[in-house]
Amino acid sequence: MNDLADFLAFVVGILQSSPSCRDVQVTETQVFSDRQFFLKVRAKLRDDSVLQVRLYINQSHIDYAYQVVLNETPIMRWDNKEHFPSISSFPHHFHQPDASVVASSLTGEPRHDLALILELLAELQ
Repeated sequence: MNDLADFLAFVVGILQSSPSCRDVQVTETQVFSDRQFFLKVRAKLRDDSVLQVRLYINQSHIDYAYQVVLNETPIMRWDNKEHFPSISSFPHHFHQPDASVVASSLTGEPRHDLALILELLAELQ
């Protein structure tokens, strides 16, 4: 994946192919240059919550946030903002439903991460 079109096609495709997701929508994109861009995609889940995928790509670096919201209230989120240096998987971490923040098995590689999140969400539903 090299550009916004590639990343969008991947994210939309994997969400549309997941039995956990329906009503996939691209809600925002921004292009800063051919190697720097942002995307936000939302998919309704079977329990009527929403999975929001936010990716900011700057050359080979990817900032991500995968968040589950219900009625616009955040339920859980995986991201790699560098706010929790004491967590073993720094900068990757998971905001649990009880608001605690713990280590995450995500890597920052969307192919790995989004598949893992969809698998985890399918187990919860």
